[in-house]
Amino acid sequence: MQKWFRPRRLILVWILILIVIVIGFHTLPSRNGANPVPQTWGVTFTASHAQYLGLDWKKTYREMLDDLKVRWIRLGVPWDAIEPAAGELNLVDIRWQLDEARKRGARVLLVVGRKIPRWPECHIPDWVKSLPEPEQEVQTLTMLRKVVESFKDYPAIWAWQVENEPLFPFGDCPSPNSSLYRQEVALVRSLDTRPIVGTDSGELSSWWTMSSIVDILGVSIYRSVYHPIIGYTHYPFSPAMYARKAWLVRGRVGRVISSEVQMEPWSIGGFIDQPVGDQTAVFTPEDFKKNLAFIRKTGFDTFYFWGVEWWAWMKEKNNDARYWDLARTIFNPS
Repeated sequence: MQKWFRPRRLILVWILILIVIVIGFHTLPSRNGANPVPQTWGVTFTASHAQYLGLDWKKTYREMLDDLKVRWIRLGVPWDAIEPAAGELNLVDIRWQLDEARKRGARVLLVVGRKIPRWPECHIPDWVKSLPEPEQEVQTLTMLRKVVESFKDYPAIWAWQVENEPLFPFGDCPSPNSSLYRQEVALVRSLDTRPIVGTDSGELSSWWTMSSIVDILGVSIYRSVYHPIIGYTHYPFSPAMYARKAWLVRGRVGRVISSEVQMEPWSIGGFIDQPVGDQTAVFTPEDFKKNLAFIRKTGFDTFYFWGVEWWAWMKEKNNDARYWDLARTIFNPS
């Protein structure tokens, strides 16, 4: 009995030590918060999402640039919109957004590939979905080449983001395919010299694999999420968790930024189907301020806010400009 007791006790001790280390990793304060770096603020803008909310997307885009004074923008190139039929590439709307950004000296992180921001995440045309997966991959690389070659001379683009969280299983998408993703990154590298950003879940991924593939790692920062079984959940993580994970991958990637900061409520079934009062109850103006204070302490130097279309919708369609006005104090503090 004594012979078996000691190893079991030793295992228990190590388990307890591991638990303490994990809790400390996720919750203890970080020196980054005490010594913040200069920080850059941007937004992710999706024209189709603005349209879904009943907004004139071009008007909203201009107001974002001229009223909020946003100068760092993350734009996606939706495959289903630019190539609804094989070989019929229509890039007019993307060119317009890039030109408007250039006129104001704004810098664009252009997201290319089949998985880009906003639901359903993978924006694959129907004519591609009907193909076998190997042929879908060929078409993905073909589309990627066309898009990068079409836009690589645009000075407003400071970097390419290849796919959006491609190794994280989320959305109406094929299973994550690391081999295909590496081919996509290699293809973009062969076509242009600008940095390549790869993104990952800030909370639910280790960042380890993605950080070895790209030049800049972008991670999401979410504070309150919804699950159909347990309802709304507030993540218990501290800013130090993001800072420490960034430290762990520092030797594998040149830089870590936040590509997606939650600045809108996690909607149940879509904003237009959920009472506005429920939305503002789960994401108040005070939550906006708390999230801003939280991300300042991560030590990252660049953040792209998620929610500009919702701020505009609240202002224009719901007579509630509180979120838009708060954003203005960040992008245009003077």
